[in-house]
Amino acid sequence: QVQLVESGGGSVQTGGSLSLSCVASGYIHCMGWFRQSPGMQREGVASISAGGSTYYSDSVKGRFTISLDSATNTIYLQMNSLKSEDTAMYYCAARTGAACRLALEYYYWGQGTQVTVSS
Repeated sequence: QVQLVESGGGSVQTGGSLSLSCVASGYIHCMGWFRQSPGMQREGVASISAGGSTYYSDSVKGRFTISLDSATNTIYLQMNSLKSEDTAMYYCAARTGAACRLALEYYYWGQGTQVTVSS
C-alpha cells in the first residue's frame, strides 16, 4: 500500500503561478496529478514515470510542468499562467506497471488539495 501526501495549492489570480508537491511513502513507478471541479468528471493533468517520461493533458501543455525527485519519491507540479478553468481539487495519484499514461487506471490516491484561480 502506497500513501500519498499532497501539499501546496491555494488561491491565486489569473495569470499567476502555484506549485503542488506530493510525497509517496515508497517507490512506485508512475505518479501523476488529476483534478476535479464540482459537477465535472475527474481529468488527468500530468504524469511522470520513474524514468522521467512525462505526459500532459492538452489543456495544460506548455503551462504546467511535472517533475520528480526520485531520491525522496516526491513529484511536483509547477503551474504557470493559471486560468479560471484550472480551478479544481487536485489529487496526487500513483500506479504500478510500466505505463504511466493518464488514461490508465491509477490505484493510489492522495486526499486532494484545492487550487482556486480568480480574476
